[in-house]
Amino acid sequence: MALYVHKYGGTSVGSVERIEHVADKVKSARDAGDDIVVVVSAMSGETNRLVDLAKGITDQPNPREMDVLLSTGEQVTIALLTMALQKRGCAARSYTGDQVRILTDSAHTKARIRHIDVDAMRNDLKAGRVLVVAGFQGVDELGNTTTLGRGGSDTTAVALAAALKADECRIYTDVDGVYTTDPRVVDRARRLDRITFEEMLEMASLGSKVLQIRSVEFAGKYNVPLRVLSSFEDGPGTLISLEEETKMEQPVISGIAFNRDEAKLTVLGVPDIPGVASRILGPVSAANIEVDMIVQNVAADNTTDFTFTVHRNDFDRVKQILTEVANDLGAREVRGDSAIGKVSIVGVGMRSHAGVASKMFDTLAAENINIQMISTSEIKVSVVIAEKYLELAVRALHSAFELDEPAESR
Repeated sequence: MALYVHKYGGTSVGSVERIEHVADKVKSARDAGDDIVVVVSAMSGETNRLVDLAKGITDQPNPREMDVLLSTGEQVTIALLTMALQKRGCAARSYTGDQVRILTDSAHTKARIRHIDVDAMRNDLKAGRVLVVAGFQGVDELGNTTTLGRGGSDTTAVALAAALKADECRIYTDVDGVYTTDPRVVDRARRLDRITFEEMLEMASLGSKVLQIRSVEFAGKYNVPLRVLSSFEDGPGTLISLEEETKMEQPVISGIAFNRDEAKLTVLGVPDIPGVASRILGPVSAANIEVDMIVQNVAADNTTDFTFTVHRNDFDRVKQILTEVANDLGAREVRGDSAIGKVSIVGVGMRSHAGVASKMFDTLAAENINIQMISTSEIKVSVVIAEKYLELAVRALHSAFELDEPAESR
């Protein structure tokens, strides 16, 4: 007998009919002899509805009360799914975050998990019950309801799997696994059988929306095998685990990630003096704006051009900040471009293979695509290019690194 934690997102439980479908899947897994813990999100659209209700009262709702409000979405789902399981003759019990005792800090709307008390859950599992747990929520030491922020239900599922020492955490979603790239851009993209935590972290940080970064970090830290599967069709999905378990026959590149939501800003003619980078980026950081890629070029006249990227939604605000900074520094001008994109190749095989970056650059050059910025890590190479060439670049790289699905297997 194995122990599996299942997680179903909002789309998977978006209606009574879909909840009934999930109940069928869970009962089948339980009938196979395995212990099952199910973590669920709020029904699709419910969290937005609750946020809109709060905004109808005030533009700045109290964070503690927002947590009380938003946590109700998952409580609806756990009750309905438990009822559906019981109707099928499957012993089941629902748990809120407080009832599990998912202890968090007191950072409302973005709490961090400190400890999980699983004694009651273990007793229920021994009694043969399926446990249905509300994702996204916990409780602080004072008994206040807290929520875990974006991707919170995935984090709940992985944290429970770690605390219970589950054999696997299975994330059921609207896709059947992790692909070499977005199938909507490359129709010959392949579903990966396996991928490492490192690779998945890079893919998630670079724009892949299959899993939230925080849950992958948690799984990697506690060595919880993750599997991404479809809620709507059967299949093996994609297993995410430690590199040591996937080294044999590891391809050089596992996937290609891309992000359209990038913008680039450059401060030209900055005095080349110590601390200038801090003076440029300090005000940006103070405005709670994240910076991604950074390039600094020193000119012969003892000035430097300082370029970095931000999320496109922050472009206008950052440009305004930089205009003030440039005046203070005596810089020549500020330039910006919000029509860029980032393309990245990711793979642990890059550690043991030379020439990967040059192959990437040669491929883009053959398509007459100019590279504006470059960033690298041990298992990733990212480039900034004009947005209009983004999909062309992804398709060309996908083919060049032999990631295309063979025609005969399609």
